[in-house]
Amino acid sequence: MNIQIFGTKKCFDTKKAERYFKERSIPYQFVDLKRKGMSKGEFSSVSQAVGGLEKMLNESCKDKEALLLIKYLADDDKLEKILENQQVLKMPIVRNGRKATVGYQPDVWKAWETK
Repeated sequence: MNIQIFGTKKCFDTKKAERYFKERSIPYQFVDLKRKGMSKGEFSSVSQAVGGLEKMLNESCKDKEALLLIKYLADDDKLEKILENQQVLKMPIVRNGRKATVGYQPDVWKAWETK
């Protein structure tokens, strides 16, 4: 397994995801979205794995204006705006090769371990 956890240090679910992998001695790479955001390629890969960028948006994020703007932009412009405002994404984003999850999903991660 090649685990990457994208999130922020203050996000409770991101901390729980880190704890999940630490407790199972599964090495992971943490990427702080406040310091270094996801690249366009990483974002596209995760978006494809979870079923589209709409599923990645956090309806209860603090930046309601950015979220509203993203929802009403043309599809071509949404990606660029999301990459500029990654705080509108659900966290954590956990990536394992071509597989990915959005939010805290230990049941899915457990399935990754058994394969």
